Amino acid sequence: MMMHPDVLSVLANARHRELIAEADQRRLLNLARKARVARRAGKASPARERLPGTLASCEPAGVVPAR
Repeated sequence: MMMHPDVLSVLANARHRELIAEADQRRLLNLARKARVARRAGKASPARERLPGTLASCEPAGVVPAR
C-alpha cells in the first residue's frame, strides 16, 4: 500500500517526539532517584553538584617537568 509522503513525514515526526519524550522522562526519573538516594544519605542533592564540563579548569592541576 502506498502512503502519501506527508503522512510518512507526520508519522516519523511523531515517533521522533515520542523518543525525545521517553528520553527526557528517563533523565528526569534518574535525577529524582539520585536526589532521593542522596537525601536519604544526608548528602547534598546531585542536582546541585557541579557537573563535569568540557572546558579546562583555570586552576593549575600540577607541575609537569619540561623535557
